[in-house]
Amino acid sequence: METTEKVIDDNVVRIKKPKWLRVKLPTGEKYKKVRSLVDEHQLHTICQSGNCPNMGECWGEGTATFMILGNICTRSCGFCSVNTGKPLDVDMFEPAKVAQSVKLMEVKHAVITSVDRDDLEDGGADIWVATVKSIRRKSPGTTMETLIPDFAGKWQNLQKIIDVAPEIVSHNLETVRRLTKQVRIQAKYDRSLEVLMRLKKGGMKTKSGVMLGLGETEEEIYETIDDLSAINCDVLTLGQYLQPTPKHLPVAEFVPPEKFDEYREYALKKGFRFVESGPLVRSSYHAEKHLF
Repeated sequence: METTEKVIDDNVVRIKKPKWLRVKLPTGEKYKKVRSLVDEHQLHTICQSGNCPNMGECWGEGTATFMILGNICTRSCGFCSVNTGKPLDVDMFEPAKVAQSVKLMEVKHAVITSVDRDDLEDGGADIWVATVKSIRRKSPGTTMETLIPDFAGKWQNLQKIIDVAPEIVSHNLETVRRLTKQVRIQAKYDRSLEVLMRLKKGGMKTKSGVMLGLGETEEEIYETIDDLSAINCDVLTLGQYLQPTPKHLPVAEFVPPEKFDEYREYALKKGFRFVESGPLVRSSYHAEKHLF
């Protein structure tokens, strides 16, 4: 197993990225076509703004991820590079803009996510519903995954997502129980489990993601997999946490690929329909394959 090297910089211990985290530049005709459309029409995708390592592969498969409800979040998670503060007013034309982007890019499977909007009584649920409906009108052949927030436990807002019935609904635990308060400051581990449980009871296909390398133990990872299995979550993604800026939580460990393989095998034995597990896996990785 390859070891990682620790470097001391300004009295802070930083761990150098190992070779298995090297990313190939995106290529392929489909990617080039989509990139051209994005540039020409100034379309916005999380794939591009987040510099996702899997962008070329996903675009080549006709999958793209879009963020709604603006780009300012009411929460300040320790792992996320999205700006925190007072969000702007809701753009009522945003659902139509996203739907137009999906149509222009000829997206086969759209992943929609959002910032948290705890400032809104509905948590942004009405814009979520309008976005799903707009995409269906403009691109009736496009399937959707909605990567939703916890709506602060206001279950009437979650019900709106269930009622509009996206093909799959995702809500990420992000980390193990012990680290939740540190990693997802305003979130609650059990509340996120309840989100997924309510979605499942509402007839939704469910999905969740967990980042590794934040200081969790192997035992805690297995416990988290068990917790998600106990509420019949269908799809699980496990990926390596990467520190977006020096202001964010540091990487405690780079988990080697063979450990990701072990966690994948364990999760499959626990009954998950699909498990994506690897250093470069992100929440929407191979999203189009999670429809069943």
